[in-house]
Amino acid sequence: MGKFKFSPLDIFLMLLGLVFLVVDIGLDVYAVVSFYQEKSYVSLSVLILLLVGSSLLVQAFSWLWYRYEESERDQEEKSMNRTKMEKCLSLSYIKLLHVLQLGIYFRHAGVVEMSLCSANSQVNDSEGFAVYMIHDLSMLRLIETFSESAPQLVLMITIILQQGQLDHITVLKAVGSLSAIALSVTMYHRSMRSFLPDKEKQQFISSVVYFLWNLLLICSRLTALALFASVQPCFIFTHFLCSWLVLFFFLWRSKTDFMSSPCGEWLYRATVALIWYFDWFNALKGRTRYKTMVYHGYILVDISILCSLWCWKMTTDPPLFEVQLPYAVITVVTVVAVYILGLVLKMIYYQCCHPNLSKEELKGDDTKGPPVDEQHLMKCVISSEDVVDDPSIDDNVTNRNLNDEDRGIPAQLAPEIKRCNKRMRKLAENFYS
Repeated sequence: MGKFKFSPLDIFLMLLGLVFLVVDIGLDVYAVVSFYQEKSYVSLSVLILLLVGSSLLVQAFSWLWYRYEESERDQEEKSMNRTKMEKCLSLSYIKLLHVLQLGIYFRHAGVVEMSLCSANSQVNDSEGFAVYMIHDLSMLRLIETFSESAPQLVLMITIILQQGQLDHITVLKAVGSLSAIALSVTMYHRSMRSFLPDKEKQQFISSVVYFLWNLLLICSRLTALALFASVQPCFIFTHFLCSWLVLFFFLWRSKTDFMSSPCGEWLYRATVALIWYFDWFNALKGRTRYKTMVYHGYILVDISILCSLWCWKMTTDPPLFEVQLPYAVITVVTVVAVYILGLVLKMIYYQCCHPNLSKEELKGDDTKGPPVDEQHLMKCVISSEDVVDDPSIDDNVTNRNLNDEDRGIPAQLAPEIKRCNKRMRKLAENFYS
């Protein structure tokens, strides 16, 4: 798909994402131990459910993509378009890593390997391959963010509200989850830049604005859910299930086409519905302005209802902690206002920073080599057939002459093998349309 230079900032974000991943694992273990010691079995059960469910979901997507690639590429392309780590393991061993819930770390290691090689120019076409891997990893990180980090943040804020005091463990986990959310949406946005044509330059300020409006919308949404969960902890699961079913039905009617198998597509729709429960993700084809407006209108009304129910509950039947009515009203207004401010920043982003391109204008088209002169190519093929049919030529020489160069076909006419991430190109078409 052409060359895409990795800037020091991209490599820094890559390594920072790996650091956050390791730190988040340590915090997860520490939080599980803390809940167990405190005998908070309900919070412990919810946390374990989130961790296990998110891990299974991410590993499933990662494995499906490996399997799709295995069926789509021939043996020559496999040997040329794999990292050194992938070449060391067969598909069965890669499957075993995913069963052991280690597939995502295997991908992280491969991305770090190719990114460093790209920066040092140690391998051929490392940039294109590294970008290919970055696309998949950014999508996996996004799935992990909204299946683990976002629900965890709701859980931690809920615990803080119910206890009425700040515990350093819960605060640390909340900050870590928020950082993971912010980093994942920023990496996803920056990974889309490789599909832009050279004439369309997406400056770093666009990533900053993209980060800010997503941060405001997500913070408002998660805060509203946490406020409601702090006073109605059982009904939050009912709320999630009902909302998820509505969003999943809408995705099913939209007939998305992202995965390469029917079962994978149903899994994708269920996952996007989960992401939509927290934030908008453009998974629909064509112009989505009105659909986006309907979505944000629905979420804004939902946030207002959740916050109003929390305010009413605090004034009529407060839990262990009590908030006076003026402060409760201020909290509700602030949460709603933050979401509206995020929508304003989103409109500014799409007006000033976001390039609107058609499908044909994006990079990463189907793998094609440079144009070949058909008449010259036919002459070369005929000449090679004459050579093969000549009985005076030794078979070994004939076999050796079967390559393009000895047949008379110039090296530059041989197809140039490029690796295009078709899955993420579909998302780029949705993202920039």
